[in-house]
Amino acid sequence: MSLEISGLSFGYRTHSLFDGLTALPLRRGELAALVGPNGVGKSSLFRLVAGLLKPSCGTIHLDGHDTATMSERRRAERVFLLTQHTAMRATLGVFEVVLLAKRGWSGGKARPDDITRVERVLEELGIDHLSDRLVTELSGGQQQLVALCQALVRDPDVLLLDEPTSALDLRRQLEVMHLVRRVTHDRGIVTVAALHDLGLACRFADRFLLLHEGRIAADGPAREVLSAGATSNAYGVRLAIEEAMNGSLMVHADLLN
Repeated sequence: MSLEISGLSFGYRTHSLFDGLTALPLRRGELAALVGPNGVGKSSLFRLVAGLLKPSCGTIHLDGHDTATMSERRRAERVFLLTQHTAMRATLGVFEVVLLAKRGWSGGKARPDDITRVERVLEELGIDHLSDRLVTELSGGQQQLVALCQALVRDPDVLLLDEPTSALDLRRQLEVMHLVRRVTHDRGIVTVAALHDLGLACRFADRFLLLHEGRIAADGPAREVLSAGATSNAYGVRLAIEEAMNGSLMVHADLLN
């Protein structure tokens, strides 16, 4: 079972962004990195998959079901988009915000298992000590972690992460990506993370998708995609891949002469 994107076309006014974009099925239990330079449409593609934008043509299927035929509520239950802009203005505590994400769809009072689940996710992300803090008092990085808690506590079928580590320090980046990969594999969900840090993506992603010029220009394992000429052309740099002693890939980039 998987997420399938086929023949997707979309644009803003006179600017065409995608023209028949198609991707091989994104499988459950697979963490895919969506890479590409700024402005190629990674965020727009996520918004199309989440149903926040409508394509002019093309289809998106989740486990064989056309997401366009789903109600907004049902689609939002199954697909969660975590955007880059996580600033929170509600004068609520961290625990309340995450609990609301868990219970928001069903309403009513929180059940004991809901509370336990929120406690566990906060602990997994190392922010359980912030439970009673107002989200408006948190730093940008802390708010980003709270938003990730909201995503994970919802148990979506598809998790779309738009630069999920952009406001985090190095240790937090590693912790978050370790957790995202484990949750993806253990829960059997489809996860796609847009990442600018190619080294971080190499370390955690099972698959790379290069978005460039309105299409998926390369798709496959990290070494294969990063060694492809299409990736160097997309970024306008010379890329070299080196394997570290622990087996992880290191990415070196130089400007083209």
